[in-house]
Formats: sequence, C-alpha cells, structure tokens
Amino acid sequence: MPETEEDIVYDEVGICQSCQSSEQKMHINWVERERKLQKILNEAKEKAGNNYDCIIPISGGKDSTFQLHVLTKIYGMKPLAVTFNHNWYSETGWYNLQNSLEKFNLDHIMYTPNRSLVNKLAKQSLEKIGDTCWHCHAGVGSFPLHIAAKFNIPLLIWGESIAEASGRASYYNPVHKFDREYFTKVSAKIKPDKMESEELSAKDLHLFEVPTEEECEKAGVFGIHLGDFIFWDDERQTEFVKEHYGWRETQMEGTYKRYKSAECIMAGMHDFTCYLKRGFGRATFQACVDVRNGLLTREEGFELIEKHDPERPEALDYFLKITGMSEDDFHEIMSIHRLQKLRDIDMPIKEKLHKNQEKIMPYPEQIIEKLNPTK
Repeated sequence: MPETEEDIVYDEVGICQSCQSSEQKMHINWVERERKLQKILNEAKEKAGNNYDCIIPISGGKDSTFQLHVLTKIYGMKPLAVTFNHNWYSETGWYNLQNSLEKFNLDHIMYTPNRSLVNKLAKQSLEKIGDTCWHCHAGVGSFPLHIAAKFNIPLLIWGESIAEASGRASYYNPVHKFDREYFTKVSAKIKPDKMESEELSAKDLHLFEVPTEEECEKAGVFGIHLGDFIFWDDERQTEFVKEHYGWRETQMEGTYKRYKSAECIMAGMHDFTCYLKRGFGRATFQACVDVRNGLLTREEGFELIEKHDPERPEALDYFLKITGMSEDDFHEIMSIHRLQKLRDIDMPIKEKLHKNQEKIMPYPEQIIEKLNPTK
C-alpha cells in the first residue's frame, strides 16, 4: 500500500498492516473464531424472542449479499435488512438490492435523503473533507443505529473487516473497535454539526447524527464485522453470489474490477478525489490486494494503476452539474486537500477514451426520464 494511505502503520522492518493481515490470515484459527461467531449469534437469537435477531445493513453490494447468505442460510438468523440509500444508485445496483430482498425474503427498511439535500451535501462534502461522499459515509453509520435503537435490535452485522485491505488495522491489532461513532472515525471524519451552513440546518441533518449514547446503551447496541470471524475472500465470494443468487457486476470507473461499489454511479468520484488528494485511487487499492493474494505481479499491478488511477471519471460531469461548480473550482478545492508531501508532485489526469457502460445518472432519475420524458 502507498505510504499516503490514511492511518497506515508499519512495523519495525517496514511491513505495513495490510501485508501483516495477509500473513495473519494464514495463521488465524478460523474454526475457533467461527465458534465465537456462533456464540454471538445464538445469544442474539435467544435474547430476541419474537423480535428480529439482528440488523444487517445492506446496499445490495457483493459483501452484503454474501452476508445475507451466511447469516440466513447457514446460521438461520431472522434479520431486519436496513439500507441507507445514498440516492446515487446505479441500474445494476438497484437490481442487486431488489434481487437480494426477493431471494432472501427479507423485511426491509430504507432511508432515502431527498435529491436536493444530497446535492447540497455533495458540494459541502468536497469542501469539508476533500471527498464527494460524506452523506454516504455518515448515513451508513447512523441510520442502522437509529433503527437498532428504535426497534430494540441490539446486534448489527457488517461485512468486511477493517483489517482486510486498508492497512489501517490488522487482524491482531484491530484498532477501531466498533462503537456508535465507528463510521465517523473510519470514513465520515466530521460530525453533522460541521456540515451545517446557510443551506443545511440541523433539522436537515437529523438522521445523519448518530443516536445518543443513552439510546444505544438502553437498546444494548453493538456491532461486529463478519470478516473478523470467517475467512474473507472477495474474489470467491463474488463468484459465489453471481452463480447462486444472480448478483450482477458492472463496469466501474477508475479501476479494472467490476464489483466493488457496483451499486453507486459516483464511486469513480470517490476514487478520483482520493487520487488527487493522496496520489492513488481504486486501481492501486485493488492491485495491492491482488498482488498480496498472488493474482497479479507487481509489474502487472503498476500497469493497471497507470492506466486507471489518473482517468478523469464521467461522474465528474454529473457532480459539477448537481453542485453548480466549475471544473476549475473543483480542482482548486482538491488542491487544498492534497497531502503536503504531494504538493510539489505533478498528478497527471488522463481523458477517458470510452463511454461508461452504464449511464451516470441515479437510476430513479433514469426511470422518470424514460417514462416521462417531458420532465
């Protein structure tokens, strides 16, 4: 992993926690960890009574589809599926979400912030954290907690462990134990009050604020990541959900893989801002994983990185449209967020030479445009 990755930690011989985790996975007693998972799930079932056994926050992505398989088909859990809808769903992502609900016979609650709010938050997000996606980072952390507290469902189960790929933790040194502000610390970075402005009030941002400590304690809310208890393998799990549940991948901007964040039309913007800010994008991140797993050589990884990371995403056009920014405005803001050690380094940007496979427009808007073209 690049040394500009956030919170990356190296040991005394210069090995980062991503590579440490890769080594640790081969020595962890996964049978023992699975027994711990079984104990947690059995206790949750026993305490639930006639209530739901747990909450599974889902997007319809590959991870949440695999979680649903493991927890419902293998462990027999009765979950309540909860979705924070970033309101940037792709056509493929919307299909995958609805397909999961049908295939697993799920009860489901979704919160969808209104279009105007999402657009305002996208602009504010770029200015505040150098990323377009604050509302998603904050919403996926806060909304499931609200449902857990209000419906008295203590256990929330997420997918991939933070130790899996990012280098910010390892399996032996998890660092970020789950608590009510876990997603603020890991991804959102700032709390809703810092997003308030003349256009955005506390009332607008209410559901982005996590429940109070008292509310969480009263319901006994706690969370786990499935990947801390079972051996996690993105490639095999993706193949599995495609074959057994009809999960679909799609072309993703800024990288060579077709499955990560397939539910979102704006994933390319998230990764492009990371490239401008930290010097690497999604292709680097995924190539590092593939090199560690023996799927690519380092040389092959660098070729893919050079091809994809600097590519200007089509999603930038949509972002400029919904925020009213110019492209110069965008780059000026991103230059402020660039890491100090990268300030004097040229960051090449390449024009995209092919149209994206999917339309870069939220799927609900695509439906409205198709069925009511006068709007």
